[in-house]
Amino acid sequence: MVRVFFFLLGFSLTLIGSLYTICYLNLMTIGYNFKEYGEFIIRSPECTQAILGLIILALTIFLPGGEKNELYL
Repeated sequence: MVRVFFFLLGFSLTLIGSLYTICYLNLMTIGYNFKEYGEFIIRSPECTQAILGLIILALTIFLPGGEKNELYL
């Protein structure tokens, strides 16, 4: 059950971070170039949630479980 919780946590963090990254693409319409956009995304704490979520997802999927009767995704 812990594994399912961390999977859902990682998925939700990835989803939220990705949505913010896509929404911030509107900065390019007001004169930002791609380099400035990339620097803004790296410094933005909302967008770093996507990276953290991907790490949690990868750990949840690829690390072996401790219990024999645990649900494997």
